[in-house]
Amino acid sequence: MAAEDSRSTACTGSSLLQPVSEITNLPLDQVRPTGDKSGASGAPRGGDRLLALTHGAECDTVAGETHKESGAEAVRRRGDQHGWRPRIGVVNFVVCQLCALLSAFWFRLFLHPSRTSPFIRHVVATLLGLYFALFCFGWYALHFLVQSGLTYGIMILTGVEHMHKYCLLVALSYLSLCQITRVYVFDYGMYSADFTGPMMVITQKITSLAFEIHDGMARKEEQLTPGQKILAIRRMPSLLEYFSYNCNFMGILAGPTSSYNDYIAFIEGDPCRHRDHEANRKSSSKLSQSEPSPNTEVVRKVVTSFFCLLVFLSVCKVFPVERNIDDDFIASMPFYAQVVYLYLSMLTTRPKYYFVWTLADAINNAAGFGFNGYDEDGSPRWDLISNLRILNIELATSFKVFLDNWNIQTAHWLKRVCYERCPYHPTAATFILSAMWHGAYPGYYLTFLTGIVITLAARAVRHNVRPYFLQSPAHKLVYDVITWAATQIAICYTVVPFVLLSVGPSIKFYRSWYFSLHIGCVLLAVALPVKPRHLRLKDQQKKTLDQEPGQRHQEASESNCSQKEKTT
Repeated sequence: MAAEDSRSTACTGSSLLQPVSEITNLPLDQVRPTGDKSGASGAPRGGDRLLALTHGAECDTVAGETHKESGAEAVRRRGDQHGWRPRIGVVNFVVCQLCALLSAFWFRLFLHPSRTSPFIRHVVATLLGLYFALFCFGWYALHFLVQSGLTYGIMILTGVEHMHKYCLLVALSYLSLCQITRVYVFDYGMYSADFTGPMMVITQKITSLAFEIHDGMARKEEQLTPGQKILAIRRMPSLLEYFSYNCNFMGILAGPTSSYNDYIAFIEGDPCRHRDHEANRKSSSKLSQSEPSPNTEVVRKVVTSFFCLLVFLSVCKVFPVERNIDDDFIASMPFYAQVVYLYLSMLTTRPKYYFVWTLADAINNAAGFGFNGYDEDGSPRWDLISNLRILNIELATSFKVFLDNWNIQTAHWLKRVCYERCPYHPTAATFILSAMWHGAYPGYYLTFLTGIVITLAARAVRHNVRPYFLQSPAHKLVYDVITWAATQIAICYTVVPFVLLSVGPSIKFYRSWYFSLHIGCVLLAVALPVKPRHLRLKDQQKKTLDQEPGQRHQEASESNCSQKEKTT
């Protein structure tokens, strides 16, 4: 029974809450009777798992021995005695995030950069973050310090030429070891907290920092892309700055990842100093006069997050994902009904991610972190580290648009660390790295391997078919409707193993669909020609060079006009 009670998901920055389809009526830690076959061959299901970040380090009782319990464990132990432990687990995470939200307001008002030194802000942000981590995860939180300390030692002891490779290898290996140990060793013998969730965000920060130091201290300026020039780090961070960046209270529980330069600029009180946006230049005088208040944006995001939580709690029981592999359902329902149900069942799993990521964004904004300049109309933007755009996700008309708006900061990390730097097959390499980073469950690998095929097919269709529908608005509308439906079904089809976690149920689902999307996407990717990435880049560079003379002439004319206006 302890084995079933203890299961929790491998929570990540991309999956901070693993799929839970029975959060309302069925206690999430409830032991399933031996004869219950709802989990498909006894495989661990996302629906039976507690929200990952609400797991603290449990009070283990094995052969009469107990270990020291944290504050969260004491609350859960008392909850066990009264039969409401599952509810306390969910409340634990929400309460910690609300405490972080209140702390963020206090941090911005009373430890403002204008009245407090960066040293004090670093110390307070780090200590608060470690406190929240200890409360939620007990002494498992020491892994955060061990992983960060090991990689900082590598940064100091190795040269900047190769430190990014060593840091990526060590950080990812340590994370994978913890994930494998938690899932396949401790999870079946005793209670265990999913401390690997915050470790995944820390892994992103460690590797991003290492690559940015390499860009700033080992590569020439002309070798860097415009984005790499902005994020390049020109000096080695101090130990305090390093731990503050990795373990600050604003992102220790649910992220999101941010660049080191953005975080340090926030701590020192100059959020846009290293970003050369045109909008920021136009509004520099406005920014210097008054700092924009995030209060309105914070209230909007908090309301949005709890609305998403309410929606999730209301509908998650209505469309359980596991029904997609139920034998009676497959045998009795026509295929079109299975398609509709697949879409609805996966649609109802998304609001919990919206809740976690939107609330995390609100916490950072409340502290003053996330300001991204001004819109053209002069309104402040607080989306620098936002992790999703809900409307763009639900209305996405391509696989790429969906991924670009879902878990945005993780997508940025994968692009900067892998896609832009991998010389061969960058798409496949990026999906494989994403699967390794997510955890040890086989369903993750099935999802991302399927994602490779669908991405290649979607790219081929877009390059070869889309131009024919751009001749008129009516044709474009038809194309958008068709691609919206195809994108939503493809996303649902791809993500099912991510929810089911195990190989058996996932293969059963794909077999019930006759692997139709796999086969169709392979045929499309083979039949429709697409230029290799390096050739597309050459074409873009050639277009840029062809346009440069005209652009220079236009810029010169504009400069002359502006000079005349100034003279007048």
